[in-house]
Amino acid sequence: MPQDQQLRTLPSWQSDDGDPLHFCTTCAFSQASKSAGYDKAALRDLHVLVEHVGPFRRGDYVFRAGNSFRAIFAVRAGAVKTVAMDPDGNEHILGFYIPGEVIGLNAIYPEHYPCDAIALEASLFCRFSFPAISALATRMPGLQQQLFKLISKELGEANRLLGSQGADERVAAFLLNLAARYAAQGSPPRQLRLAMSRNDVAAHLHLASETVSRTLTRFKDASLIDVSGRTITVLDPNRLSQLAQCILER
Repeated sequence: MPQDQQLRTLPSWQSDDGDPLHFCTTCAFSQASKSAGYDKAALRDLHVLVEHVGPFRRGDYVFRAGNSFRAIFAVRAGAVKTVAMDPDGNEHILGFYIPGEVIGLNAIYPEHYPCDAIALEASLFCRFSFPAISALATRMPGLQQQLFKLISKELGEANRLLGSQGADERVAAFLLNLAARYAAQGSPPRQLRLAMSRNDVAAHLHLASETVSRTLTRFKDASLIDVSGRTITVLDPNRLSQLAQCILER
């Protein structure tokens, strides 16, 4: 399917643009405003900081390593991966991001982006000026708290899959984590779509691509999951959770 057609057929829960007083349904900051009971004026102040950007096509760079840090990006539709190169020129996939999630938070301290962000498919983003949103956060405690939560989550996810666990444990944890993240944004429960290639999944989990493929096949044969193209349905979350327990409890 051509990528412009992909954008036109994105599910509504991935592409709601919001309006001048309401955020997109996938907005990473809307919950902070709702839970804190901010009035319309406060919502307007935050909303005007948002710039809708895209579409980015598969393989396009949202930002590049070394670019000056000016903004964070919330995924509205599609998916993106973040990639860093080590001193030997080897590529490392740091993470994958889906609608409702934010990229660029790891650039706050160095004040430049330490990695590339690359669209995995046709994607749309909200771009937030970080200096402006930081200034607003000083008078909106709920927004400030949400920023802290997002930063903490970023740090936790970066370290969760590192370690000496086996392939089954890592793949099970990856599937459960991604399914939960999609469900939180309105996708059918226990269902996820692999926008990334299996090579990318393998690189992220520090496994060989063949190992990931064999593990997914073994999970399917054991009725833990169902695989249909790029869509995976978790059939037995309890058994997968038992496999991934040592990782998910971190």
